[in-house]
Amino acid sequence: MKRISALAALVASVAATPIAAQETMYFAGYSGDFQTMFEAEIAPGFEADNNVDIVFVPGNSSQTLAKLQAQKGNQEISVALVDNGPMQMAVQFGLCESVADPASYGELYDMAKPEAFGGNAIGIGLVATGITYNTEKFASEGWDAPTSWNDLTDEKFDQRVTSNPISGTFGLNALLMFARINGGSEENIEPGFDAIRENLAPKVVTWSSSNAEMAQMFQNGDIDLSVWGSNRAVALKKTGFPVEFVYPEEGAPAIIASVCAVAGGPQPELAQKLLQYLVSPEIQAKLATEGFGPTNSTTTLDGELAAEVPFGEERLSRLISVDWTVVNEKRADWTKEWTRTVE
Repeated sequence: MKRISALAALVASVAATPIAAQETMYFAGYSGDFQTMFEAEIAPGFEADNNVDIVFVPGNSSQTLAKLQAQKGNQEISVALVDNGPMQMAVQFGLCESVADPASYGELYDMAKPEAFGGNAIGIGLVATGITYNTEKFASEGWDAPTSWNDLTDEKFDQRVTSNPISGTFGLNALLMFARINGGSEENIEPGFDAIRENLAPKVVTWSSSNAEMAQMFQNGDIDLSVWGSNRAVALKKTGFPVEFVYPEEGAPAIIASVCAVAGGPQPELAQKLLQYLVSPEIQAKLATEGFGPTNSTTTLDGELAAEVPFGEERLSRLISVDWTVVNEKRADWTKEWTRTVE
């Protein structure tokens, strides 16, 4: 009887002990394949270690930035992931908390460290903007692989090229590169506009804002090459379509997938822990499976995966940082000029 009584008392004691309720944490990030991978491969480890349920809020960078602006003062999102251009705007608008313990991010490449974002965000993945081309078509025609941004303007590619317009980051980066290789810069964009109007636009069959449409155009045989991101080329290649990505000899503008703990957002301490988690070598390797080059210099990648993303000294040396402070200030005016004189 005493044993039964002791057991009953133990059961009653356990039942009376409150179990810590699982928190819900909202994470805003890229939709599509990235969301699928994040929910299956990245979120579970953090959730288990921190007794939290991560709810993914999908959207492109502009949509996520708009959500943060709309909710300012009453934020629901704890951590946001956007491209580095919109992230610089989020920081400017006061939407991001300062990164806790910035010294702990010393293993990140300089362009991804908190200092690159005014101390308010970090980079978790690298994408290069360059040229994607149909290897089968080039081989059948006996064409050399493209090596330069100027190759996009070759006469044989009349109406066989596509790109985002300036509203897309790939298209904007193309404008910046044509400015740079013709003596201009972010501060002097007109050489870029002149080169695109006179040399590139006649080769472009359409300025597409849809990456899915651009992939379909390759598959339908409507285009032979495009201005595109390394991650998009990897995704298309995984379908079995014969494409390769080129880092042009003049340089490939870097797009940095960037995260911040949202200012005034829920779970500020958990948000800072998630930032640390996302740049751990293990998670960086998982992000690489979606085409993002590691920002943590200690990450190791092998074989085919290492060949698909911005990784290794040679490829990283080709990446170019964009002055987003200037770009964000002038982009509205550039968009008006683009609409009026290019499209």
